Amino acid sequence: MNNPTTLERRQLLKKIGAGSALAVVGAPALAQAFSFAPSQRYPDPAVQILDPSFARYRIYSSTVEQVATGMRWAEGPVYFPGSKASEPGHVLLSDIPNNRIMKFDEKTGAFTVWRSNANFPNGNTRDRQGRLLTCEHSVTRRVTRTERDGQITVLADRFEGKRLNAPNDIVVKSDDSIWFTDPLFGINGEWEGARAKPEQASTNVYRLGADGQLTAVITDLVNPNGLAFSPDETKLYVVEWKGTPNRSIWSFDLQPDGRLANKTKLIDAADQGALDGFKVDRDGNLWCGWGSNGALAAEPLDVGGRQVYPLRGKSEDLDGVMVFNPQGKAIGFIRLPERCANLTFGGPKNNRLYMASSHSLYALYVESHGAA
Repeated sequence: MNNPTTLERRQLLKKIGAGSALAVVGAPALAQAFSFAPSQRYPDPAVQILDPSFARYRIYSSTVEQVATGMRWAEGPVYFPGSKASEPGHVLLSDIPNNRIMKFDEKTGAFTVWRSNANFPNGNTRDRQGRLLTCEHSVTRRVTRTERDGQITVLADRFEGKRLNAPNDIVVKSDDSIWFTDPLFGINGEWEGARAKPEQASTNVYRLGADGQLTAVITDLVNPNGLAFSPDETKLYVVEWKGTPNRSIWSFDLQPDGRLANKTKLIDAADQGALDGFKVDRDGNLWCGWGSNGALAAEPLDVGGRQVYPLRGKSEDLDGVMVFNPQGKAIGFIRLPERCANLTFGGPKNNRLYMASSHSLYALYVESHGAA
């Protein structure tokens, strides 16, 4: 029997347009629900070719879809394939302020609460055994693994006897080592958890070996954020969220013994763009969540008799996914109506790009495949 909340939710989602997926379970999801209509034109004008080399990755008859909406701040999507390689799977992603992990089911289109009271999760990934790894970036401030029976195992919550800052994004290497970033975002305020004083002297990138040993492999980046390996795992890429002067992606050579060398700036987001999470495809291209960095213009504008400081760049021109080749050149841009925080490749053929963007989850089939 339908309860009033379910009926209200269905009525709302009928009104917000055909682009949305099935109803989000739970009244808090109604806090933000956004109408979206996919492009009626092929190719989709939202998929912009900045360099001819990107044309090969655009599918002419594929358009951006909004498959779910109703979150407050979407982050950390991870794809779980179906029981058979040819079958649809599902996406798990974090809704940080609502303190939950959501699930989008490819087969049914259902979008539901997968885990509530989830300790303000941020980045998620799968380990090599197909289990969920999660960065709980506030209150608990730890990295966990969800076992097949649903039990939660704590993998890391302290380094050298002191609590981690706020684990943010996470990747797994082929040797089963787990790498994650530990900036301050989750303890800087109350919006995504609880404010707290950091105990670590720096904001680090950590490597958790298969033997359980936790090592700080990078200690000189200010608030490291997204991270990923090159397809051959010879390089590690890391976003520096509070770089000087701009947000950047740094490239490191990964040595056979696990150490990093030859720190090189690969991408500079300039004074308007904001890098966040990203993924690498099989060709080594970096597909990066993109949006305004919130920086204000030097001079105010007159708006209705008030002196208002606008952003340096318009959000509507910046929100989406920027694609860079392995040399750091921007080759493509996927324009979205909301800022993209993170993304993942999924679908039975690993060629569907899922983009966690503010209040919604968007998807686009591309002629590309995730590296891992």
